[in-house]
Amino acid sequence: MAEGTTVCLFLLSLWCSASVTTAVQRSDIFPYGTPSGDLTLAEGDDETSKVLTLPRPLYFYNTLFSELYVATNGIISAQDLPMEKQYVDDGFPTDFPVVAPFLADLDTSGGRGQIYYRLTETPSVLNREVHRGFPDARFTPTHAVVATWENVGAYEEQSRQAGPPNQVNTFQAVIAYDETDSYALFLYPEDGLHFFGTRPKESYNVEIELPARVGFSRGEITYFLFSRQEGPHYGVTSDQQSVKNLYQVGNTGSPGVWLFHIGNSYSFDNIVPAAVSGLLAHPRPEGYDNIKNQCSKNAVCSDYPSGFCCHCQSGFFGNGWHCLPDGAPQRVSGKVRGTVTVGGTPMDLGDIDLHAYIVVGDGRAYTAISEVPEPLGLALMPVAPIGELFGWLFALELPNSQAGFKITGADFLRRAEVVFYPGNERLTVVQAASGLDEHNHLTVDTVLSGSVPFLPPGASVTMEPFKETYQYYPSVTTSASVREYTVESAERGSESFSFQLRQNLTHRDCRHDNRGGRPETQELSMERVFVMYVTEERILRYAVTNKIGLVGGERPEPVNPCYSGSHACDTSAQCLPEEGQSYRCECATGYQGDGHYCYGTVATAGLPCAEGLAPCGPGADCVNLPGSHRCQCHFGYEFSFDGRSCVDVDECQSSPCHADAGCSNGPGSFRCQCRPGFHGDGFQCSPHGTGYPVCAADAHWSKPGPRPVLTTYVPQCDADGQYRPLQCHGSTGHCWCVDDRGQERVGTRTPAGTPTIDCDKPAPRPESVCERWRASLVEHYGGKPEPQHYLPQCDAHGNFSPVQCYGDTSYCWCVDQDGREIEGTRSHNVVKPACLSTVAPPTMRPLPRPDVTPPPSDITLLYAQGQQIGALPLNGTRLDPTRAKTLLALHGSIVVGVAYDCQENKVYWSDLSGRTISRASLTHGAEPEVLINTGRRETLRHAHPHTHIQTHTNRRAISLLFSLIFRIVFFLGPRTLYWTDWNREAPKIECSTVDGDNRKVVVSEGIGLPNALTYDTEARQICWADAGTKKLECVSPDGSGRRVIHPNLNYPFSMVYYRNHFYYSDWRRDGVIAVNKDTSKFTDEFLPDQRSHLYGLTIATTNCLSGTLLHRAAVLSGTP
Repeated sequence: MAEGTTVCLFLLSLWCSASVTTAVQRSDIFPYGTPSGDLTLAEGDDETSKVLTLPRPLYFYNTLFSELYVATNGIISAQDLPMEKQYVDDGFPTDFPVVAPFLADLDTSGGRGQIYYRLTETPSVLNREVHRGFPDARFTPTHAVVATWENVGAYEEQSRQAGPPNQVNTFQAVIAYDETDSYALFLYPEDGLHFFGTRPKESYNVEIELPARVGFSRGEITYFLFSRQEGPHYGVTSDQQSVKNLYQVGNTGSPGVWLFHIGNSYSFDNIVPAAVSGLLAHPRPEGYDNIKNQCSKNAVCSDYPSGFCCHCQSGFFGNGWHCLPDGAPQRVSGKVRGTVTVGGTPMDLGDIDLHAYIVVGDGRAYTAISEVPEPLGLALMPVAPIGELFGWLFALELPNSQAGFKITGADFLRRAEVVFYPGNERLTVVQAASGLDEHNHLTVDTVLSGSVPFLPPGASVTMEPFKETYQYYPSVTTSASVREYTVESAERGSESFSFQLRQNLTHRDCRHDNRGGRPETQELSMERVFVMYVTEERILRYAVTNKIGLVGGERPEPVNPCYSGSHACDTSAQCLPEEGQSYRCECATGYQGDGHYCYGTVATAGLPCAEGLAPCGPGADCVNLPGSHRCQCHFGYEFSFDGRSCVDVDECQSSPCHADAGCSNGPGSFRCQCRPGFHGDGFQCSPHGTGYPVCAADAHWSKPGPRPVLTTYVPQCDADGQYRPLQCHGSTGHCWCVDDRGQERVGTRTPAGTPTIDCDKPAPRPESVCERWRASLVEHYGGKPEPQHYLPQCDAHGNFSPVQCYGDTSYCWCVDQDGREIEGTRSHNVVKPACLSTVAPPTMRPLPRPDVTPPPSDITLLYAQGQQIGALPLNGTRLDPTRAKTLLALHGSIVVGVAYDCQENKVYWSDLSGRTISRASLTHGAEPEVLINTGRRETLRHAHPHTHIQTHTNRRAISLLFSLIFRIVFFLGPRTLYWTDWNREAPKIECSTVDGDNRKVVVSEGIGLPNALTYDTEARQICWADAGTKKLECVSPDGSGRRVIHPNLNYPFSMVYYRNHFYYSDWRRDGVIAVNKDTSKFTDEFLPDQRSHLYGLTIATTNCLSGTLLHRAAVLSGTP
């Protein structure tokens, strides 16, 4: 039978089966095997086909590819695949292009199954099925690739015992395309799937089964030659139950049949699944519990004929997976990263903060991005779409409309492209929402890449109100528009420009609820668009008011003529709105007439306020205007309906106080007071401790009574009981700045109704040495340095970055705080040297108190992370992140080394910024004590053991100095000292006695960057983790018995051993990784909420049990 006829019969069977929702049988899938002209993939665990050169390139996402590869592990790729260990046990997405019908660790060795593939030019392939799933598509396929995995097995069995021989899977993938579009069809026969995941070879979760990953990944995308970021991706499965559902449900009306639009030649941002009305087969009953657990705690799970959906409960809004309380103001936070070219100069954003505040009741959205460098901050002012996302999410809803958050929830990806005219600069904005944080606030990270037009210093940007139409599809929302904006500058005057915006938002969707209710199109009205860049503060601000409604389906909301400006009152008259469209005109004070015509009089043409003619009531001031006046409400008051009299604002209605505080409203003011048993300023309340900080004590001094005494000033305190920098009088509205003692700073007092002074605004700093040096070299290079030229890298505060490199090359070295190269650190390697900053970041308010919060368990892993020491409890040998907390906050420090003395129950740490070693007792409220203050600037390589031993006589101080500054361990038998030498030319591990004698090299071969060093107390071996070779190795103290524990680490920095596990800090993951010594497997990981490098590690325990403690604890106790 001809292939085209067979395909038509297959499609006809799918069409007919859709009406009765029968599952796909093995005999129903596309013909495959040698008789069909298929090629056969070689047997094995990690095989890749020869390249399939396509007669015509296909679009995957919006990129053309001319080659395809079929791999053992259930994927088709548009590029030659890496080794399986680089992707098969990792999460989804991959960093290379992938079509994944069943990504898992599969194996066809020993005749267990076959994998077939072919390229066909049968025009009818997928044609009818595509038009059923995408009725508006204009698609006539010209080529297709068919890949079939028949009876393939897993590399490892499902349990530790041998599994039954019939645990094999059969599935098929078809990719069809024409000149402009590409589609993929996944087929899972009813009896085709017998296992749903594989046990990972190399994974942090070695004890569990990794579910198969089904979906699509564009892979990493390269920007500006050297910058790479994760590309778009789409997942079909997320857990084992969703893998089981592959053959039980589908998105085409037939169980086991899944169709996707995977590429287009124009503006394609992510995969679009098919949307076919009709019944799907019911998933198995256990799926309900699984989906119910995915719903928000403020949602209900509803059962529909084809599956389950989540819906927010009454009083909440969202998409069911995420629900927020109705009417509450919303906050958004996240990071902004990327590189943007301004006027031909690339500028790196670094890792700066974005915060947004949205008043949901009227659709006002305010966005602020901090620490934006001046040329880029000015140039980004027109890019209001960065902040408009939040306006769309929480827009004021007109009848029969839905704001964006009800559709996307808190998990979506937005990709927008902005093209500026007339210069054709192009900027890409990628914004990824990653859920709600612990405060129920949305988290959105933003990546910017491309170029924007240069704007001169001092320029301002204005944008007129506009409307934008959004189109809604299953899992995708799109819009396109052209905007105009005006730039005003002293240099160029007034200029008009425009830009084109195209954007796609991809999100989760539940199609089982076919009751409708979501419009296909909506119109977003953006009013009062405001953009500003504050040069002194380096803050970029966007503000916009948003309403969303149907397109042309609603009559304009009636507006009183007084508000729309269509009234007939005289220019010297006031328009006073009445009910509905009615209004009346009243001549202003100082004028006479009927309101439609007003004329001045001599007697009252002066100053109405001074003459006592003003009608302003209590709580208002009279302000003279030419021929008229204006009433201005006092602080804490607002206009009533008549627009003249002022009434008190009841601030307590907005619940401004802490949950453990009461709110009392007064004329023009309000007061928060902590309830009995708590202390604080009312905005933050804590249980009573041993006493109050000075500000908290002052704040509690007030007369008792139901309302505050209006003439009494109550200090405002922060969460730690310290004075807030800005103080205000609740009754008078006056504000002023104070110092740490609460004393007013001269010249900072402002009256009510005027802008307050920024008390935290830093004084202008002079240009640093690093910045002056960089500027001089830029001038030396004629303003256009080449990629290979050296320019000093400075941080945001003007300090030398600890790592310096020649342009974009891999020639790098470490420098001290004066920019001097540290000897022995220069390298030419893709792994940059592990340089430590010697300058602490500036202190930011509010500051946590620098005292100890004891760890919550008997066995705790302590880790140094910049300005804090964290505590991570251990449950046996498992990490317990749910109880992780900050042990000690040390602002202004760079904490690198950390050690613990179990006999004294004290933690010791080294501060690279202050050149000190300090300690603190692990008891509640204990404060730090400086033990050693060297003030030295030597690097690790410059200091030698015998030098310190001759200088310090205290044995405990010597031990601490070694263990906290060096990578050092002590072998207690012969009292031997071991340390690592980071010299890039000849790295090694050495040893000597504790007196500095008998120095010798233990290991010098096969090491690169031996960052981490520890001692295995059970095997009595020295162990190290190497960031250069990526290995974790151990050796006996005499240099014998060297063995590799793990061959492929990321970027280890510090390491500690406990029981049969190694725990190391990883600079690639910015977390703590656990490795089992016996199995050589990763078993656990911990990623702190604060994403920055982790440094030293140690184990703290309340019981000094023999044989269970680390070497440092034993040595620090002074016992032999």
